[in-house]
Amino acid sequence: MSKKKFKEFEEYIKNKRVAVVGVGVSNIPLISFLVGMGAKVTAFDKKTELELGDIVKQLEAKSVNFVLGEDYLDKLSNFEVIFKTPSMRIDSKELLIAKSEGSYITSEMEEFIRYCPAKIYGVTGSDGKTTTTTIIYNLLKEQGYKTWVGGNIGTPLFSDIKKIKPEDRVVIELSSFQLMTMDVCPEVSIVTNLTPNHLDIHKGMEEYIESKKNIFLNQDRQGMLILNRENNITYEMKDEAKGKVEFFSSKRPLSDGAYYKDGVLYLKDEAICEEKNMAVRGIHNVENYMAAFLAVEHEVSKENMSKVFSSFKGVPHRNEFVREVKGVRYYNDSIGSSPTRTLATISVFEKPVILIAGGYDKAIPFEPLANEGYNNIKSIILFGNTKEKIKGVFEELKRSKEIDIPIYEVDSLEEAVIKAQSISSYKDNVVLSPACASFDMFKNFEVRGNKFKELVNNLK
Repeated sequence: MSKKKFKEFEEYIKNKRVAVVGVGVSNIPLISFLVGMGAKVTAFDKKTELELGDIVKQLEAKSVNFVLGEDYLDKLSNFEVIFKTPSMRIDSKELLIAKSEGSYITSEMEEFIRYCPAKIYGVTGSDGKTTTTTIIYNLLKEQGYKTWVGGNIGTPLFSDIKKIKPEDRVVIELSSFQLMTMDVCPEVSIVTNLTPNHLDIHKGMEEYIESKKNIFLNQDRQGMLILNRENNITYEMKDEAKGKVEFFSSKRPLSDGAYYKDGVLYLKDEAICEEKNMAVRGIHNVENYMAAFLAVEHEVSKENMSKVFSSFKGVPHRNEFVREVKGVRYYNDSIGSSPTRTLATISVFEKPVILIAGGYDKAIPFEPLANEGYNNIKSIILFGNTKEKIKGVFEELKRSKEIDIPIYEVDSLEEAVIKAQSISSYKDNVVLSPACASFDMFKNFEVRGNKFKELVNNLK
């Protein structure tokens, strides 16, 4: 696909009045980068100067202006360019006013895709995004490519764009929030699967799906779209693709795609590796590998595919083994922020687990966790804002199917770990996979997962 030259952006942004909404991990380097190109930058954030800390003085020294505090968006006017934070809806009152005034509204990731000189592999979906992104990164790196990784996994890339060469490779994870306004696409796009998620932000499931489609809708005929054949929502996306479409399947042979059969992963009918040699567990990870193999089929050797398959031990907070205490094994799956992700995690264990669940309410149903997961759950420990909701679906399970899973309610993650230790027996597995986001108690899932690991490591 043809890419715009970054020189065009440099010429465009010079001396422009630019607003950057959100002084977070990805936008701090962006602010400095824009200042370096001669933009007149004002940073907006709901936090106060005290909450933001030293970064305010550091950026003020570079002539950055700040608008901070509760009503910070009231002054979002009279800017030629606005870089919004991903979670800010494009139809918010402030952005609609700014757009009517002629502001160009964009984001760090949109401009990166627009001007990046290297080939980009983009990954989205409800579950498996980060693992698939990381697998592709490892495959390309093993093959010898200079590879960059970023996007939703927290690494800002736009400020490094001048360092990226055409022969490099870039892998990015893209959330529905980042994709909502995207009008540019990676050369290779993957949709791992789609199930209800983030319905606290999106107006409904339809909007969530439509946002995900933006990862491929503006591809040209040279683009490639990789879809999960066994997810009905992703399978139907094939009809809207302009470029080549390839599928992966964990349930049926696909001679022109990637598939899993009798413990073996195949790529275009050629056996690549056996599941028993996979360093991470679970059929969902088999699917992640098949998607990744399709993405790099013409750039990575079969030998290097097999090598990464048997050596990559997974990403932190994704069914991560923490410690064994008195014969009980503890696993951290803090990334499990939806029922479907939690179901995938607990299904890999040979016996039912003691599940720790609950957290911030994303307005998605918990019935699947009970109705599809009960065979994998020995008992469930609930905490956080959603504990009563989750308790309700398990109580309904008891009424309708007479399946009685012990339920314990606690007020904190600390209490949950203590309760798990008190009710566990030799050879049990205790799994933190909350089926919810973390924001009711923790800044993000990493903080939640690290706290869990700390608590488990302190058990006597």
